[in-house]
Amino acid sequence: MPSTSGSALLEIIVNSSTISKVVLGILAIFSVVSWGIILHKWWTFGRTRRQTASFLDVFRRSNKFSEVQAVCPTLKDSPLVGLFQAGYAEITSQLRHQGQMAPGADPAAATATSNPRPASPRPTLKSLAGVDRALMRASVVEVNKLEKHIGFLATTAAITPFIGLFGTVIGIMLAFENIAQAGSTNLGVVSRPIADALIATACGLFAAIPAVYYYNMLSNRVKIFASEMDDFAMEFLNIAERNFT
Repeated sequence: MPSTSGSALLEIIVNSSTISKVVLGILAIFSVVSWGIILHKWWTFGRTRRQTASFLDVFRRSNKFSEVQAVCPTLKDSPLVGLFQAGYAEITSQLRHQGQMAPGADPAAATATSNPRPASPRPTLKSLAGVDRALMRASVVEVNKLEKHIGFLATTAAITPFIGLFGTVIGIMLAFENIAQAGSTNLGVVSRPIADALIATACGLFAAIPAVYYYNMLSNRVKIFASEMDDFAMEFLNIAERNFT
């Protein structure tokens, strides 16, 4: 029975009108692209989650920012790496402009020892707010990276049902035209054109439903990553405030 139904469905699609085939082709493109985005984001977010956990472990165990900076290239898929590098660059720039560190020195070297030498003045930031702004800018960039292409799922979810409905409306109009030409309302005359018309709506829903589900799921994951970035930014600022103000 399922094989017979599948063959009948395939036959209807093959014998459908040109307009129906165009509509089904457009819906197929939306569906394929959506599934490509879903699978890519699923894989990317899984790697992002793992690398974020590894980066936090390194960040919280290290005594120097230079040690954290050394592992950043291997964990570049974590959005926290972008935040750290932005904050690290801003701190380094401020201290260098004030002549409080030599090029290539570690701005967090003061945190590596509990007994700094009296002759070495404690590095002091000119503006902690500047570091905060650098972290905020980096956070916006990282969130935009995470959200890239996800909006297409929302577009697919919004318009594919209407594209399918458009195909159905055109199909029903053609079905009534065929009925008028045949001069008969016999079920055999009516059923095939109506079935042809309704396939477009079914395919529109087939493309839209997964897109809605995964758009909400992936958007929620982005919100979780954004929350982790906010927490990390506060943690980074606390360390900067303790050591450089």
